[in-house]
Amino acid sequence: MSDTPSPPLTVLGIETSCDETAAAVVRLADRPEVLSSVIATQFERHRPYGGVVPEIAARAHAEVIDTVIRAALDEAGLDFADLSGVAATAGPGLIGGVMVGLAAGKAVALARNLPLIAVNHLEGHALSPRLTEDAPYPYLLLLVSGGHCQLLSVEGIGRCTRLGATIDDAAGEAFDKIAMTLGLGYPGGPALERLAATGDATRYTLPRMLLGRAGCDFSFSGLKTAAARQAAGLTTEAERADLAAAVQQAIARQLAERTERAMALHLERFGDAGRLLAVAGGVAANGAVRAALAAVAARHGFGFVAPPLKYCTDNAAMIALAGAERLRLGLTDPLEVAARPRWPLDTDAALRAPLHTPGRKGAKA
Repeated sequence: MSDTPSPPLTVLGIETSCDETAAAVVRLADRPEVLSSVIATQFERHRPYGGVVPEIAARAHAEVIDTVIRAALDEAGLDFADLSGVAATAGPGLIGGVMVGLAAGKAVALARNLPLIAVNHLEGHALSPRLTEDAPYPYLLLLVSGGHCQLLSVEGIGRCTRLGATIDDAAGEAFDKIAMTLGLGYPGGPALERLAATGDATRYTLPRMLLGRAGCDFSFSGLKTAAARQAAGLTTEAERADLAAAVQQAIARQLAERTERAMALHLERFGDAGRLLAVAGGVAANGAVRAALAAVAARHGFGFVAPPLKYCTDNAAMIALAGAERLRLGLTDPLEVAARPRWPLDTDAALRAPLHTPGRKGAKA
């Protein structure tokens, strides 16, 4: 085996799976280096509706995608000629938005004769801790966001094993919907965390879901319903803060409890080589969730890593990194590759126990 290091790869990443238009440039040598990361948000467009409207999101992506890509290259001090490849999210997500970003990536690849890498948005999140932390494979990952809630053993590129997932709502969706019942507006998760900081989490009793159920799956719909009923009778800011604190504690507790179960399954496969817990996704930005997971990791002798807050929510740096790691392995895609509204990381688990069923809603259901 040659000891010659791999030449550096410089990859443009494009992310448009939901309501953020993002582009980034990442250079992968011995360690990843984020040369730029630009994100155009759509919060104000969706705020009147209390959530993401797919048609509005797709139109907004199309309006700014060229500008965002140019800004990412300018911030990196590079041009298209300096790139080794272009990576774009090809799913899962809101299909109109995914198509905008993937089409932009295809245009760059075709015009500049660059390799195209179609990236699974979930794999981007799965690799996001590696942007800034030493996170060697394999590791246990809690992917927790507005559209996803999964526990995965991450063995390498294209090799993820699902250990558990939500059977109904994602944790981020629960945060946002409960925030709406408390009158906190959109996006609700960060607002609920700020309100919870002044509350007493012991004032309200909320259900603990799936306590008698084996395995590592999650459920948040019962919590969401119970919190909505409690919120209907509140009259003071102190009561609202106490309920917000109770909700945050309940979500963090369930995430920690199920992660603790997954640790045993993960260690059965990998032993001490797998004693690393990573958390990724938008909910990983929540301080109470991070603290609960860090405590579980310490209790079981696991290392704990989480991306900086700017790489927890949807971003293109994680897509560029996933693209660079794939490109290093020679994994590229034809220009005919299609956008996908659903794209499981663990195909076998998706066939055995599909997360998507007819009637399921949500940005990335």
